[in-house]
Amino acid sequence: MRRSGVWAGAVLGTVVTAAAVVVAVPDGAVAATPTLVVAVTGDDAAPGTLARPLRTIQAAVDRARPGDVIAVRGGRYALADNITITTSGTASQPISLGAYPGERVVIDGERLPASHTPVGGSIPRAERGAVHQEASHWRVSDLEIVNGPYGYYCDGCDDNVFARLVTHDNYESGFQLQGASSRNLILDLDSYGNRDPRKNGESADGLAIKEGSGTGNVVRGARLWNNVDDGFDAWKFASPVLIENTVVYGNGVNRWDFPDFAGDGNGFKLGGGSPAPAVAHTVRNSVAFKNAAHGITDNGNPGALALTRNTTFRNARTGFDADGPGSRAVLTGNLSVVDGRAVALGSSTVSSGNSWNLGGTWGESSVLSTDTSTITSPRRPDGSLPSAPSFLVPRAGTSIGARL
Repeated sequence: MRRSGVWAGAVLGTVVTAAAVVVAVPDGAVAATPTLVVAVTGDDAAPGTLARPLRTIQAAVDRARPGDVIAVRGGRYALADNITITTSGTASQPISLGAYPGERVVIDGERLPASHTPVGGSIPRAERGAVHQEASHWRVSDLEIVNGPYGYYCDGCDDNVFARLVTHDNYESGFQLQGASSRNLILDLDSYGNRDPRKNGESADGLAIKEGSGTGNVVRGARLWNNVDDGFDAWKFASPVLIENTVVYGNGVNRWDFPDFAGDGNGFKLGGGSPAPAVAHTVRNSVAFKNAAHGITDNGNPGALALTRNTTFRNARTGFDADGPGSRAVLTGNLSVVDGRAVALGSSTVSSGNSWNLGGTWGESSVLSTDTSTITSPRRPDGSLPSAPSFLVPRAGTSIGARL
């Protein structure tokens, strides 16, 4: 019996709410569950049971129907073609895809031709992503995606949850959502070391929600670091995105010795285009540190950005860059600590209760800790960010900046 995308009483129980994804891993057997199992030792002619698993994730994806759950056993899955998801679940019966509990699944796109697109070349749309999705109502969790032409790429995707994915060392952005895509939750993503040699660093971000529109997209609990371009990029995305409890750092550094380096190096890039659409993105309780350019930038977005209780630290340029033409950003309760400069405000920007409004000196001695190892350490067992209760918290107890 199919169970609305819940792997109940056996391997994985997934409950999706507007606020979170809750995952339980009970210790029962899996024999009676409605699950397609994949293993590196399997056979695509097999029935896809625990005893007789499939060999490829694509075979399971092709068989999956609303309410099914795909369990991928541990191992490295080297792709000869990208995984393509085009069948949708339903609101009451989403399709689930995730790692077998306690096992590490690595999806490796190094052998994909598009991973090695030459300088100046373009990646055909269908080949974007080690995992390429054009479908809705999926629950994807606990996969590690490496060396792909993009890691995870989703275009025209609604009502999906992507939880605890790790995307690193891909040849374009680690995770990209674009096109007409609404009500997606990206939860506890780690995305790092992504680069794009074909563009000398111009466009590989940790997470990109760009070149499209769609309401209700949420990013929560992400860490986006050491990517060649930006941590987060909302270039030409015409609908508001909510970002909260997210950390971006070390982006925009040429760690790959690219010639004619073109990486931007912003922590959060909240728009852009010619002209840039006016979009009221929200960033709250988030931290940007040691990025090569700005911590948070409107990038020319004239919309009413809401930047609330965020912290920037040691970004090379501006902590809070909100001086684009016609900027109507509202900045409240934010903290800048030893950035190149704290803030750049436009004539229509509203700024209140921030560190630069309060005055005084906001150096390293003004906060309890600048030890970045607290927030860059391993995640907690449930996939949430490590606790960092003192990191960049004002020593005087002032109620500004993020709390992680």
